[in-house]
Amino acid sequence: MREMADSDTGQGDSSTMHSHEDQSDQLDAFPNRKARPLLFPRTNPSVSTPKEAMDEAESLAYNLDKKTFPEKPLFVLINNENFLRKTGMNKRSGTVKDARNLMQCFTALGFKTDVKQNLTCREMYEYMYSVSKQDHSKRPCFMCAILSHGEKDLIYGIDDTMDFKQLSSCFRGDVCKSLVGKPKIFIVQACRGQEFDDGIQTDAVSHSNNSVPTIPVEADFLYCYSTVLGYYSWRNPERGSWFVQALTEVLNDKGTELEIMRLLTKVNHKVALEFESLSDDQFLSGKKQIPCIMSMLTKEFYFKYLC
Repeated sequence: MREMADSDTGQGDSSTMHSHEDQSDQLDAFPNRKARPLLFPRTNPSVSTPKEAMDEAESLAYNLDKKTFPEKPLFVLINNENFLRKTGMNKRSGTVKDARNLMQCFTALGFKTDVKQNLTCREMYEYMYSVSKQDHSKRPCFMCAILSHGEKDLIYGIDDTMDFKQLSSCFRGDVCKSLVGKPKIFIVQACRGQEFDDGIQTDAVSHSNNSVPTIPVEADFLYCYSTVLGYYSWRNPERGSWFVQALTEVLNDKGTELEIMRLLTKVNHKVALEFESLSDDQFLSGKKQIPCIMSMLTKEFYFKYLC
């Protein structure tokens, strides 16, 4: 399969370790060729019984019980494929495959899904703001995926760029109160800079009193970025982006078994080891990618409780 960078990089031949098809990888940004412990420690060191271990595990997990939250959680997706000429951004070929795979995956995991195509910056903000103002009190969590071009902390609408935080901040605890204390998970497939990863060889909250607790407004967010800040993100015109390919494969295989951080670690492992660009353009050949997980979750999250 021929793969190209998600920008004006030419039509150089390339392939990935993940597949022998003939399409070239693409980047989710315009390339600048000139630039180059225990999380919850036990206070009691004694050995716990199976029941105690189970009770402790339950206390560390978000409550996603269907009796408590009878409505399906919402999964929204913004898929920007075609951009206005003034942005200098190419069509994001392959993103339709990403969107379809994500929608199918999260529908199977118990989410109510909604997708928007080719939004301007203003439309993206208005859509996200309107979703944040919905009543989520009977929903256990919220998930969002944004597929677009990007630069560092910016995300592209089809007409311009905007700060990604403008979108995610719509769901802060002081803005979207019906999601306070509930997990809010964002999946971002976009470039975050203009650096290439050349790769390197290697061997290898509980409360004891009756007071009403307060939590940080930025708590209970999880950001799943396709790449590390400063780097390009790769996408295949036919198979979709490396990150979404790996994410949906892992979720389809183990999504109802493992806690979300273990799932995302498997995604990181898959992208890091199973994908590598190969192109006639030596500048684009032999490049790697590693997704980035940024968690402010305060408990563990299991999809199995939603299905």
